[in-house]
Amino acid sequence: MTAAGEMRQYQVVGRKAGTDENPNPEAYRMVIFAPNPVAAKSKFWYFMRQFRKMKKTTGEILDCVEIVEKNSRSVKNYGIWLRYDSRSGTHNMYREYRDVKLTGAVSQLYNEMAGRHRCRPRSIQIIRTATLGAGELKRPNGAQFAQRKVKFPLPHRVDSAKRGQKALSDRTFSTVRPTTYFG
Repeated sequence: MTAAGEMRQYQVVGRKAGTDENPNPEAYRMVIFAPNPVAAKSKFWYFMRQFRKMKKTTGEILDCVEIVEKNSRSVKNYGIWLRYDSRSGTHNMYREYRDVKLTGAVSQLYNEMAGRHRCRPRSIQIIRTATLGAGELKRPNGAQFAQRKVKFPLPHRVDSAKRGQKALSDRTFSTVRPTTYFG
């Protein structure tokens, strides 16, 4: 599986195929992050082989739907618990991200794990995700943005031409550098 672009969240429901002894077997539901539904189904069978004595040839997918977040207009803090295989072994990890959607935070996770740990997407298993409040954050990087009065100053900026106003200079080329610090 490649993690190209935005990851999506899928709910996959599957079960063992019905037999004469058990015509209606137990169904299993998983929430899986994958780039497309084909990869989500593949991951479902990967985990089912590990947890239950079931594989794709002896089972069936009942449902595969994408879960879309309702309120994606405000920035939230997300905590993600995962395990991944490195060159030296298997490690558990907890990471925090700020994003407007959980799928965006998971995409950040895959990109950061590739950059910092050279970890391939196939070796990452997301155990649990949670939306965190400001008091629940453990990492200082995310906590600095979760304060009540956060300011983002713009110390160096170039005045550009706005409608009805004069730009830095009337000419295309200027003999002096622009002033970018406005105290």
